[in-house]
Amino acid sequence: MFKTVAEARHLVSELVPGLQAVAGVEKVLCPPYPSLLAVAALLEGSQIGLGAQNMHWELSGAYTGEVSAPMLAELCQYVILGHSERRKYFGDTDETVNRKVHTALVHNLKTIVCVGETLEENEAGLTAEVVSRQVRLGLAGLSGLDDVSGAASVIVAYEPVWAIGTGRPSTAEGAAEVVSQVIRPALADLFGASFAQAVRVLYGGSVTGNNAAEYFAQVEIDGALVGGASLKVADFTQIVQAAAG
Repeated sequence: MFKTVAEARHLVSELVPGLQAVAGVEKVLCPPYPSLLAVAALLEGSQIGLGAQNMHWELSGAYTGEVSAPMLAELCQYVILGHSERRKYFGDTDETVNRKVHTALVHNLKTIVCVGETLEENEAGLTAEVVSRQVRLGLAGLSGLDDVSGAASVIVAYEPVWAIGTGRPSTAEGAAEVVSQVIRPALADLFGASFAQAVRVLYGGSVTGNNAAEYFAQVEIDGALVGGASLKVADFTQIVQAAAG
């Protein structure tokens, strides 16, 4: 929850030239709802994608304050679902995330599904159990995804809750181990091995321009879901450049 519409315009205007200069990397900006239309105008023709930070699973109705998939589909191509802050503060569960994923995919929104354990769960040795459950329940019951082409519609972001905004990121090796030993096996059980290997899995949690290359060096990590560093032009551009190798 950062940046007014005017501030978002200013930030994106400064970001676009540097991001455009980096080839071979898919880039997506996900501003708050009020800035979507303004940012969409600035990104037109830029090859930079646009996404929302959340959505409701219903298409319309008496859900004051919520935003639906059809509303978003007119403005953007992506949506973040199940972010740990939505789970912690706003009651999102594996089941409601699943309902949102189903609705988003029906409306051709590519879903960035967030999973990750809390500090208490990590210290109790429950990382594998928690993350596997979130993947399996969050993506349960989906059809038409059991091939490589279907994998383009789903992106999984591993964001250990204890690493988000704390300046205490997971090690690159630790994150890669969760991806390879927990997330991809869960995806393989749901949709098959080919799908599991084709799905892009991102790391998020205190990613900066200084440490991004360590994550991208891990073959299991396909990108980053960037938080605070995305508000800093130089830092975010450095992260994108690191992704380009």
